Amino acid sequence: MTENQAVQQKSVRRNRVAAAACFAASLITVSVVGAQSATAGGAAHSAAHRTAVAAHPAVVAVAAPGLGSADLVQSEDFQQGLNPVGATVALTGRQGLSACSGEETMRDLTKDKATAYASVTWTFDTDGRLFESAASAPTKTAAVTWEKQLVALVQDCQDEPAGHWHYGAAHTLAITGGTGRWYPAYNGDGTVSGGVAVLRSGTRVAIVELTGRRTDAPTYVEGIATAALNRLSF
Repeated sequence: MTENQAVQQKSVRRNRVAAAACFAASLITVSVVGAQSATAGGAAHSAAHRTAVAAHPAVVAVAAPGLGSADLVQSEDFQQGLNPVGATVALTGRQGLSACSGEETMRDLTKDKATAYASVTWTFDTDGRLFESAASAPTKTAAVTWEKQLVALVQDCQDEPAGHWHYGAAHTLAITGGTGRWYPAYNGDGTVSGGVAVLRSGTRVAIVELTGRRTDAPTYVEGIATAALNRLSF
């Protein structure tokens, strides 16, 4: 190959890469939020993040080996009345687990033993947020243990004095490939305000919670929990 031919081939490759980048950019109509984390194999890489506009909801679709953002709740999973305007995804396991757990994170709960972590925080055009944190366990036994720890964490906030915010009774979820429990959340005046769910599919576990969202029916949370469990089971 002559030097001139080599230069021409490099030019063609650059043009193809540029064209592909322009095409990808044309598909993304929302802002990128951004974060970094380690993959299941321990190699650091950039995770895709973005702000989803309600008029153009986009799917969070970049996955890490074993567990990634595609396994989390997506914009199309929300029921009528929840219009997402932003989503921040991370693969660090350092997001707070629930409104009940305070500062505890999935990395704390698993003692850094997970092979991968993934989390998302969704914001809406009205009050309320949705948080989801997931981990991939090295064994099914470890996943069952982490699931039990998450359930115990939620149950700690079921028995509260009258007039206090609390979680309600557990309701069972079951789909092909996964199981879980969801709990409505009640304000001090007894009104339903979101809820939380603990989910497991094989070696994957997750907790997902809708906060600050008043709903007429506690089963509003069931739909979100079911969608999350289906994603986790992919």
